Amino acid sequence: MTGILLAGTSSDAGKSLVVAGICRALADRGVRVAPFKAQNMSNNSMVVAEPDGTFAEIGRAQWLQARAARVAPTSAMNPVLLKPGTDRRSFVVLRGQPGGTLEAGEYATGRRGLAQSAFAAYSELAAEFDLVVSEGAGSPAEINLRAGDYVNFGLAERFDLPVVVVGDIDRGGILASLFGTWAIVSETDRARLAGYVINKFRGDVSVLEPGLEELTRRTGMRGLGVIPWLDDVWLDGEDALRVDRWVDATPRDGLRPPRGSVAEGGPMADERAARLDAPLTVAVIRLPRVSNATDVDALAAEPGVEITVTTSPMAVATADLVIVPGSRSTVSDLTWLQERGLADALVARARRGRPVLGICGGFQMLCREIHDEVESGTGSVDGLGLVDGVVRFRSEKTLGLPTGTWRGHSVGGYVIHHGRVELGPTAEPFLDGATDGVVWGTLWHGALEHDSFRRAWLTQVAVTLGSAWQPQPGPGFAELREAMLDRLGRAINEHVDLDTLIDLARRG
Repeated sequence: MTGILLAGTSSDAGKSLVVAGICRALADRGVRVAPFKAQNMSNNSMVVAEPDGTFAEIGRAQWLQARAARVAPTSAMNPVLLKPGTDRRSFVVLRGQPGGTLEAGEYATGRRGLAQSAFAAYSELAAEFDLVVSEGAGSPAEINLRAGDYVNFGLAERFDLPVVVVGDIDRGGILASLFGTWAIVSETDRARLAGYVINKFRGDVSVLEPGLEELTRRTGMRGLGVIPWLDDVWLDGEDALRVDRWVDATPRDGLRPPRGSVAEGGPMADERAARLDAPLTVAVIRLPRVSNATDVDALAAEPGVEITVTTSPMAVATADLVIVPGSRSTVSDLTWLQERGLADALVARARRGRPVLGICGGFQMLCREIHDEVESGTGSVDGLGLVDGVVRFRSEKTLGLPTGTWRGHSVGGYVIHHGRVELGPTAEPFLDGATDGVVWGTLWHGALEHDSFRRAWLTQVAVTLGSAWQPQPGPGFAELREAMLDRLGRAINEHVDLDTLIDLARRG
């Protein structure tokens, strides 16, 4: 078996990005490479088609890494996915299917029962591919979790994998973080630390080199590369609450109302609507348990569209379009909307003829009633009443990759939900959802990634507003993603010692 593990000095150190880049760089060399993450914790997920024709759910980052490797993604690449439902409970997805729950107090011990499935999945990939590039979770220096670990040193021990540590220099303290990781782990685990990669570096590498040489002298870990800060790359994020990492390099403040937004009516609003160059402003509500926030990435990449991530009722009132994204805790997040005044702001803007889009859980919140004995156990509650529909949660999860058309435009997506929606007579069907006046709802994630549909639908939104906004020429979203992976692969090929990394993987 040939493989290597990329761990991190912390969460969000760039492990997912580096693994994706390595997969693309090695695939470009003709290596049959596969990504792997034994356990992921994220509410950003994706549906994939399994070899037997069934559907499975995996972490969004592993889906993108498979795309980088130019291979079909499967549940073996992320056999355990934990989806936080509350601060103390996560829903388990095991080999792509619902696998119960994991309480906070069980985190150190309850995972041991999941290790067997994770190890079996790794063995499947190792038997099929030339090289498996594994991504750790969090940090391998979390020695309090070492006993039940199967994603960091536990995985490396089971399959005799060398470990390369990725550190984010932009956070500061990179030398101390790398040295501390080496120092705090056991001698047995320390012997597996073969090298390190510095990520997100700005400036002259020669200034950093004396520190790296001393770090190598003290630890024996080899420096395998310094990756520069890459403005023009992005990844489908894992972090469920980080919905403000967009695909372009323009700095965005996710807490302010969108630039150019004005109060409803008045000469300023009329003037903005009449301008051909006026941007279409979109406010995305930052739900506490938001899921599949990546639905908004394609909108953020669209020329002439400005995105704001917000918890402000004022931003909800003034934006051209408001999106209520998916949620892993629909009833709880609905209560949160009501407590924050956001529910009233949504109802008021819909009554004024201002468009609203709800996606999956966000769509369910817009309906008249929600009956939930499965996800929250709350029972029956009133929704916002903006769509003539009744939501009923069932224990069976719906997974799929639906396709269809809207006004002649091809569109597809993926579905991950327990709640089924029964539409009333006033609701017009729309992508397994409904439209009711200026309110739109769909159970499909990923529909906005389809360029023709997205631009036609945004044009309809602009017409509803009386805005002169029209789509501008530009590359499609899939094209942008593929070009990003190519840029990332070239950066890894240039700045990381791939030959040594491959040699480490072969020698174990």
